[in-house]
Amino acid sequence: MADANLPTFSPLQSSLPEAGDRLWMSRALELARAAAGRGEVPVGAVLVRDEQLVAEGYNRTVSDADPTAHAEVVTLRAAATRQGDFRLTDTTLYVTLEPCAMCAGAVVLARVPRVVFGATDPKAGMAGTLGNLLQDARLNHRCAVTPGVLAESSAGLLRDFFRERR
Repeated sequence: MADANLPTFSPLQSSLPEAGDRLWMSRALELARAAAGRGEVPVGAVLVRDEQLVAEGYNRTVSDADPTAHAEVVTLRAAATRQGDFRLTDTTLYVTLEPCAMCAGAVVLARVPRVVFGATDPKAGMAGTLGNLLQDARLNHRCAVTPGVLAESSAGLLRDFFRERR
């Protein structure tokens, strides 16, 4: 019998890919490659509104000596600063790796309505793999999630990066 006090997570509820998803994810992959070239874990993110780039970024935890400088957070911060408001409504966030708990929390707080990601993250993914903060009914905001866009390219980039470091 399930404990009524424990959170329950439904299976990943996904939305179907849209026309521009592969294009924007390709840009996120370019950013992830740039991160790898700087010795960062290769994760890239792009925030789009009305098929226009709002902000983009990649992992900078090593470069910035900042454990919160994940690609998603870097991108959300840049977008909020540019528009002068933390509410990033009417946007889509493209990220090459499933968001972790910190990043999923930031996405919820920024009120991003849709997240598209490439590779799942079996060790930290909070968009359906380990949990689903992006769609938790107890929170004040939930996101549509589209997983698996250019997943093999995203996963391959991460595999190659970590293989070179072993």
